[in-house]
Amino acid sequence: MTAGRTTDTTLRSPGEVYNSPSILAALSRRDQVLISACAALLTAAAWSYLFTLNAGGSSSVSYETMMAEMGMPMNRPWTGVDVFFTFIMWAVMMVGMMAGSALPTLLLFAAASRARSGGRLSVVTAMFAAGYIAVWVAFSVLAALGQWGLHEAAMLSPAMRASNAFLAAGILIGAGIYQLLPIKNACLAHCQTPLGFLMTHWRDGATGALQMGVRHGVYCVGCCWALMCVLFVVGVMNLVWVAVLSALVLLEKVGPSGPLIARLSGTAMIVGGLLFLRGSVGL
Repeated sequence: MTAGRTTDTTLRSPGEVYNSPSILAALSRRDQVLISACAALLTAAAWSYLFTLNAGGSSSVSYETMMAEMGMPMNRPWTGVDVFFTFIMWAVMMVGMMAGSALPTLLLFAAASRARSGGRLSVVTAMFAAGYIAVWVAFSVLAALGQWGLHEAAMLSPAMRASNAFLAAGILIGAGIYQLLPIKNACLAHCQTPLGFLMTHWRDGATGALQMGVRHGVYCVGCCWALMCVLFVVGVMNLVWVAVLSALVLLEKVGPSGPLIARLSGTAMIVGGLLFLRGSVGL
């Protein structure tokens, strides 16, 4: 044993820690409340921002160029400012939609960190959360670029939803098929059972926590990206549908019937896409 280090502060193996009857018992009630409150505040701040945009409450000239009565400026090509604020909109929306479903994993990670090494959790927990959010921010870049491309192709309505029935049908059918694929099931299984991820991918320290957060975020995007694409059909800033999809993500990842819900929602999307096609060709 290294001089000056006691058994209590020696890092234990992941298997030793995770075999404990209740890993969350390592996390004090205060820490659980603090982490949960931070996630709740982050979610509330994101939704407040979205409600402000939806109400047209911003007096910023930049927002006016991005939001034309809650539709993007459809009568001209976007500028770099439009693309940037579209990215901000997506990034905030992803935080609002995903923070709640990530909370169980964040609590589990914090408990494992405390059980393995003790000490303060603020840095490593914040780094894990930062890694997770960074992946969704990267997804938001792609979503904003996709929305820009659809705008330039004149395939979005002022309500920011697909104006072409074939496009809407393609998105719904594609998202529905993805919900039924093995890769979706694999990513969902990871999100539902993060304990196995922590056991096999543990990294110590702040840098390790960041890497683990990124890895978890990648699985989460793999689980949910197709659902996010449905926003291009129902309206990117349709907050009712944003809330519905957020609830669907939560039920899939946290509820006991996640795979069944994924299959049912995927089937419903495929049926919806076929109905779009039927209407577009007049069948």
